[in-house]
Amino acid sequence: MPLPAPPPTHGPTGPAEPAGSRLTADMVVDVAAAVAPAISPDGRLVAYVVVANGGGDGRPHGSLWVTTADGSTSPRRLTDGTARDLAPKWAPDSASLFFTSDREEPGAAQLQRIRLDGDEDIAKAEALTRWHGGISDHCPLLDGRTVALLAEDERREAGRDDVKVWGRHLPVTRLRLLDLETGVLRTVDGLRDRHVVGLAQRPDGGPLAVLSWSTPELDPGVVTAELHVVDPVTAGVHDLGPVGVEAQSPAWWNHDGIWHLAHLAVTPGHLVGELAVMDTVPPATGPAVGQRNLTAGMSVSPAELVQVADGPPLALFADGLDTALYRLHPDSLRFHQISCTPGMLAGLTANRSGETVALLASTAYEPRNVHAGPTGGPLVRLSDTMPELRGICWGVQERLGYQASDGLPLDGLLILPAGRSRDDGPFPLVTLVHGGPYFRHADEFTLSVVDCGQWLATAGYAVFLANPRGGSGHGHAFAATVVGAVGGDEWTDILSGIDLLVAQGVADPERLGISGWSHGGFMAAWAVGHTDRFKAALMGAGISDWGMQAGTGDWGIVDAALGGGTGWESPGPHAHDLHSPLSYASRIRTPVLILHGEEDTNVPLGQAIHFHRALRHFGVEHEFVVYPREGHGLQERAHQLDALRRIRAWYDRWL
Repeated sequence: MPLPAPPPTHGPTGPAEPAGSRLTADMVVDVAAAVAPAISPDGRLVAYVVVANGGGDGRPHGSLWVTTADGSTSPRRLTDGTARDLAPKWAPDSASLFFTSDREEPGAAQLQRIRLDGDEDIAKAEALTRWHGGISDHCPLLDGRTVALLAEDERREAGRDDVKVWGRHLPVTRLRLLDLETGVLRTVDGLRDRHVVGLAQRPDGGPLAVLSWSTPELDPGVVTAELHVVDPVTAGVHDLGPVGVEAQSPAWWNHDGIWHLAHLAVTPGHLVGELAVMDTVPPATGPAVGQRNLTAGMSVSPAELVQVADGPPLALFADGLDTALYRLHPDSLRFHQISCTPGMLAGLTANRSGETVALLASTAYEPRNVHAGPTGGPLVRLSDTMPELRGICWGVQERLGYQASDGLPLDGLLILPAGRSRDDGPFPLVTLVHGGPYFRHADEFTLSVVDCGQWLATAGYAVFLANPRGGSGHGHAFAATVVGAVGGDEWTDILSGIDLLVAQGVADPERLGISGWSHGGFMAAWAVGHTDRFKAALMGAGISDWGMQAGTGDWGIVDAALGGGTGWESPGPHAHDLHSPLSYASRIRTPVLILHGEEDTNVPLGQAIHFHRALRHFGVEHEFVVYPREGHGLQERAHQLDALRRIRAWYDRWL
């Protein structure tokens, strides 16, 4: 799927850095990002959201935009960006857009509609719901009169009546059907008290495919997923039974008059591993039988599955450093590649015929923007949200291919200091480890608080973006290797890449740093307990104790599978202690910067506090920073600025 060439001034091969174009933390934080593309059913228009800082609450807001899919007209802004306007979805007739917005009450998203029949600069939005619990997702139905909503139960907080009974402390999201003429909301009671996480209507206007969990809690929610078929007229429910871990993205498709229902889930029989595309033919009655893995044995990793009304589904696959578009062949029941694009593709959306797609695309020097075009390409760039970055001289980004110590082929990326070549080395090197661990560094533009490759490169650092085993893009076996063995082979994979860059004269062995967030933060903490080679480390929202993580983190049972246990299975010693950075704190001599959100439930703040106290006990130089109101990532502008400046200052001090 060819992409348009980037402008000649964007990137390290362009002219010398113009005056006044030095990259600042404010520029990084204040860039506008295109998200959530949605192509109209008729394929003529593409809507998307532009998210930017600048709101009075210090958090990002979103504005809705629309443009022609062929790029023949300039994008038109539909909303003013003063609220969180998100999740655009088209009406079946392509004449209006539904989206969610918290413009009436900050933090409580409601369903809105814009009719595209005016030419005013900012279109008038019509509020369609006043649901106190807020709307988390929506699906306009093909009858044109109904919208299926995922809406939370109302919360009890008035007058401090907010006692939390564990197991019932999170609001359940239920399937509700909104009649657009009367405004009446019906709850689909046949799903009982299950928490609904995904839905899709059959393309002939028939039933809804609905995915649910037993509870809103990730643990045990992700391992209790079930699939249902719901009649949108009668609200009758047909239970198809249990499906795999992390089930998501239901998609209908028809072959020879028979309706199939596919979805994404972790490879059957595993808690941790590659996502797979699972498929079944829903029976007229009773549970589904004979689910098939349509991606078994593939060496690439399905990332997104998209329903196409008039044909088999499309899917994006992580393919090493790149992303490929595939279509399911209905006869062979196998996915066939249509195209492969350097870098990252995401947010795939297709028109009714499946002949035209819109998505987000990013390459080494081009940030994510909306592109659209024929399914086989070429694609036209429709958005241009960060033109101010074109004056920056970026570090050259190289693709790396090398072998692990056991011979396993690996890939990664190297970003050289801006304006420098390999001949100018060796350089101070910061290794960035991705989170997950089921994630990857693609050959895309890296400029954020978490993926701060170019932020460091413009400050004179070489940056190694490592893709150790456990991540996506290389098949199930590659992804599942880390189960019960985190910090093992994935750690030596990272070392092999660093050793290669030292041997090639790129990295100065006396000025090495390591950095990561989430699972990458765990790896940074693990690294400094196993070697003194690093002169500085950053642990962002990282895990220090896998037993505590299994007992207190959102993912519970999945984290227990990664770390090797929970702690309650026996008096010990426990397998997870062998994989916990805390167990090796007495060995640490490397200065460590710890950054963590105070309200993080994915990796609770206690992980950072525990590690901080261990470092303090052993007299290790470190700095511990907690960001109020933040979860597993940083959203508030002031916090993002602080983190970017603090990270650079930390490496400037020690490297």
